[in-house]
Amino acid sequence: MSNINPRVFKFFKTLAKNNNRDWFETHKSEFKALEAEVKIFMKAVEEKLQIHDKIEQVKMFRIYRDVRFSKNKTPYKNHFGTAFHREKPTLRGGYYIHLEPGNSFLGVGFWGPKPVDLLRIRKELELDADELREIMNDPTFKSHWGALEGDEVKTAPKGFNKDHPNIDLIKKKQYTFIKRLKDEDVFNQGFTILIDDHFQKIRPYFDYMSHLLTTDLNGESLLD
Repeated sequence: MSNINPRVFKFFKTLAKNNNRDWFETHKSEFKALEAEVKIFMKAVEEKLQIHDKIEQVKMFRIYRDVRFSKNKTPYKNHFGTAFHREKPTLRGGYYIHLEPGNSFLGVGFWGPKPVDLLRIRKELELDADELREIMNDPTFKSHWGALEGDEVKTAPKGFNKDHPNIDLIKKKQYTFIKRLKDEDVFNQGFTILIDDHFQKIRPYFDYMSHLLTTDLNGESLLD
């Protein structure tokens, strides 16, 4: 399977207007059939990824929302989300595919780095960010992934100078890139090719971060 069936988005649009358990239970068989199709699609994406990367786990998130601490009490999500986890500890970073009417995207990078990893990244950027900036400013990379995104602190993390020349990178709490998609991209027969092309183009960034997070500030391996 090389694209997403438009019926997936049609279902989510209808669900958005009928987001309740009675409606969902009535249409659950339809949902399960569409979910099965999307799983086949994600398997095709994984197979392409495995040619040039090492994926140890694929996780397709459940449609049920956790409403315990949310003001929004609607029980179901109106999207499919799938994460592809690289083989740890040597390969860092992750891939994500989000399928939602009018709001689909590809995501890559580090959404919730562990405190020890976040500190290691910041310490490296405090010393030198030239290599990372060179990767991000490469025309091919930039045309595929745009600018670095992610939440950040307001001024500077504790222990770092707010006037540091690399503070724009140091103050990040997440290190992610997002490729936003049109619905027609998702339905296009070449969708798996588009995904794989973008995932291949992120490799210099992943290689940089993987090396950084498996060595100390002196460049000595942390894996030995």
